[in-house]
Amino acid sequence: MPEISPETTSVVLRALQKKDYKDLKASMIEAYSGLGGSFWDQEKINKLLQIFPEGQFCVEVNGRVVACALAIIVNYKKFTDRHTYNQITGNYTFNTHEPNGDVLYGIDVFVHPDHRGLRLGRRLYDARKELCERLNLRAIIAGGRIPHYEQYADSLSPREYIEKVKLKEIHDPTLNFQLSNDFHVRKVLKGYLKGDTESMEYATLLEWTNIYYQEDQTVQPLASTARIGLVQWEMRPMTDMDALMEQVEFFVDVVSGYKCDFILFPELFNAPLMADFNHLGEADAVRELARFTEHIRSRFIEFAVSYNVNIITGSMPIVEEGMLKNISYLCRRDGTWDSYSKIHPTPIEVKSWGMSGGDKLKIFDTDCGKIGILICYDVEFPELSRIYAEQGMQILFVPFLTDNQNGYTRVRHCAQARAIENECYVAIAGCVGNLPKVNNMDIQYAQSAIFTPSDFQFPTNAIKAEATPNTEMTLIADVDLNALKELHQYGTVRTLKDRRTDLYEVNWLKKLT
Repeated sequence: MPEISPETTSVVLRALQKKDYKDLKASMIEAYSGLGGSFWDQEKINKLLQIFPEGQFCVEVNGRVVACALAIIVNYKKFTDRHTYNQITGNYTFNTHEPNGDVLYGIDVFVHPDHRGLRLGRRLYDARKELCERLNLRAIIAGGRIPHYEQYADSLSPREYIEKVKLKEIHDPTLNFQLSNDFHVRKVLKGYLKGDTESMEYATLLEWTNIYYQEDQTVQPLASTARIGLVQWEMRPMTDMDALMEQVEFFVDVVSGYKCDFILFPELFNAPLMADFNHLGEADAVRELARFTEHIRSRFIEFAVSYNVNIITGSMPIVEEGMLKNISYLCRRDGTWDSYSKIHPTPIEVKSWGMSGGDKLKIFDTDCGKIGILICYDVEFPELSRIYAEQGMQILFVPFLTDNQNGYTRVRHCAQARAIENECYVAIAGCVGNLPKVNNMDIQYAQSAIFTPSDFQFPTNAIKAEATPNTEMTLIADVDLNALKELHQYGTVRTLKDRRTDLYEVNWLKKLT
């Protein structure tokens, strides 16, 4: 994986523009070094941007374009499954592009070799799939190179080679990637791309089918859903920071493998690292734990970018201007991050640790809507989530830590109330297990869950999904953001719309930042 600097890394997927050509050319030369560093000339790129601008995507890292996906729309009935690259592109003139065609045809995808550990190709493929659905095209088709076939051509036919790649007996970076992104091989194309010596001029004819395709309509609107992954984390002794982050990355890897948009960790999940300071007083021990927080945040930013998932990091202690606080980070998959500090520390946190409360409350914008974060005890104060709701919050994330069922019941029922009264989704994630050698953290109880409003569009018990109590696991579920919009306007009851603001209101006395 390439080295990432959380302070400077910015990953942005966007439409390709003419001004990007210099970066595009440099990245393409590196990407195709095995083919002599071939690249598109500027005239051809300009032509694509002229005839089909929305079909050309790029990814920039720190302001530099390092990956690109190019496509046209074709009427596939005019081509057989025996076509060549020259035929499908009109001998590189792209006069085969037809806006009213039925297939999005991928003519190129490349990633600069220095950035191939960031899963940028997957972002480009996902963008193509979304475009295909939005334009109501029946499929994405492409001719895929098999760049390692040259090494096996003396002993395997192309078909045998492809089968061995499917069975993981041979690794082909291009074909493995395409298969992992839900493309299937329709057939083998011979003489597809002239000069592709690595593939021996063979290619796979790949197809991804748009299951939302409607033959009788022009445009299919995208379903507005977000996939949420919760980590019900088991507290157990950890030897060091590396062991902790290895377990964190395991869960990020698992949840991102299901293409989640968000992953939520629990409150104070890093408490096992406090075992080394158990000989100190409780207040001193938690301040020692706070020394790890910035490093852990940096690793979370790295994971968010490389695994393409927005991460709510649970919470961790931090010392700011001499004051001990409980902080949570939102690490976005574009490399940016924000933070929220627990506003209401519990009485035991104040007494044992000297914890101070935060004084800022703001909504967070993400690529999947507006979210809020409250930490554990905060969710028991309805004013905070109401202020979020007035700013358009769609999902509230609540990392929590409770040591017994009484505490858990308070968090659970208050979280469910927040979902109903604010017409939003609320996701809670907690810790289970025990830490016998860490003061104040010896036992935990949790049942993580995703709560919904209560109306006909949602489950009758207002619970989208819930984990098994006191068992380490992940919980993954989709939430429909469009259902919230319908609820706000047409719900059986409309708790936000029907408020008597002529009689009462909730005010944040400090400026919202």
